[in-house]
Amino acid sequence: MSFGQFVIGPPGSGKTTYCFGIQQFLGAVGRKVAIVNLDPANDRVPYTPTIDIEELITLDDVMQSLDLGPNGGMIYCIEFLEKNFKWLEDRMKSYIDQGYYFIFDCPGQVELYTHNPTIRNICHRLQKIPIQLVCVHLVDASYCTDPAKYISVLMVSLCTMMMLELPHINVLSKIDLIKQFGSELDFNLEYYTEVMDLSYLLFHLNQGDSDNKYAKLNEAVCELIEDFNLVGFTTLCIEDKESVANLVKQIDKANGYIFGGLTAGNEAIMQAANLTDSLTEARETQRRFQGDGANIHKHSLGQPTASGDVRPGIDPENLQIIEH
Repeated sequence: MSFGQFVIGPPGSGKTTYCFGIQQFLGAVGRKVAIVNLDPANDRVPYTPTIDIEELITLDDVMQSLDLGPNGGMIYCIEFLEKNFKWLEDRMKSYIDQGYYFIFDCPGQVELYTHNPTIRNICHRLQKIPIQLVCVHLVDASYCTDPAKYISVLMVSLCTMMMLELPHINVLSKIDLIKQFGSELDFNLEYYTEVMDLSYLLFHLNQGDSDNKYAKLNEAVCELIEDFNLVGFTTLCIEDKESVANLVKQIDKANGYIFGGLTAGNEAIMQAANLTDSLTEARETQRRFQGDGANIHKHSLGQPTASGDVRPGIDPENLQIIEH
């Protein structure tokens, strides 16, 4: 049985950089890695793809021959790949026989993972080969600085998890940039990674809505996310070995790689994998990349505003943590 990662995320989230970095990391620990480029618009990559969709179809050709725009052309390319799945399967066969670990670098169009079933169908057919897959969903950590963007990321992540039906790891990428945007966070980093009680975020979300026009909608969206109780995040700095190692440990648990060759000799590895503590990792990440407690606005802790009003803060005793 083979194993692999389906790497997705919006444009600019660092997917290609991640694929290159994780290839180097896994290669250094002795795994044979094959990168499959499924993005027909991704013509400038730092790695050499083992299998490239551009051998089958290119976005430029589709746009010119069918008079489609970038998004329509991208959807056509992915649907064309599904119809010609045997092309992909044939090129993967020799690498599967040699025990390669697959990394699929996917397009950045969100609708491919939230509305269109093509990627899901491709994943299901890969699983029948069989390849044990995990979806690694990268989003830029800077979205945490804006409550509206953070809620949007939660919704996209939830829709993606429901659509793809794969083991799922949501990742706040570029976490090393917390030094630049950390002072703009309303709460500690662990609040965002654990998706703690979103009612505390509603105050900040409704600040720009003087007429409370969207207050009920915001509340309903937050309740929807909490009712599903599925979304959580881990963090990543692709240039930091410890950060990458922590993420690989979670990925290996999600796709079953850590259990694939379970023998008396590697039981300690499995036990170590089961000791993952996401809260501790979030706190350690904040400490390493920014410093203790330096990224909290005073007003988020119940401090008076310039007008003398006291804004609501977090009561640690009553803070609800959504477990994953």
